[in-house]
Amino acid sequence: MSAECIFCKIIDKTIPATIVAENDGVIVIQDRAPKAPVHYLIIPKKHTQNIASMTADELPLAQEMFAMAQQLSKALPGNGDFRFIINNGSGVGQSVFHLHGHFLAGKKMADF
Repeated sequence: MSAECIFCKIIDKTIPATIVAENDGVIVIQDRAPKAPVHYLIIPKKHTQNIASMTADELPLAQEMFAMAQQLSKALPGNGDFRFIINNGSGVGQSVFHLHGHFLAGKKMADF
């Protein structure tokens, strides 16, 4: 945990957030500035900055994030389509430097 990290504070429940799901490895919260009708953040409970800084021992965090995305998709209407985005670095939009994925669903999304 990082004392100054907002996601670590949410995980410790010292900062409020709308929790959608949680297990031993990850917490899922609603994004405060949603870009789609469904916009969740899937956050590993272990603090690591981003994909590029992960050690080999931390690679299972990605598996936990993907498993949670799969679980969340089962609750979506229709065929369960979603987009899962992980920003890696400030140059591409990462603003909180604690690994997290954006789970977006509920509308047709523009191609990149």
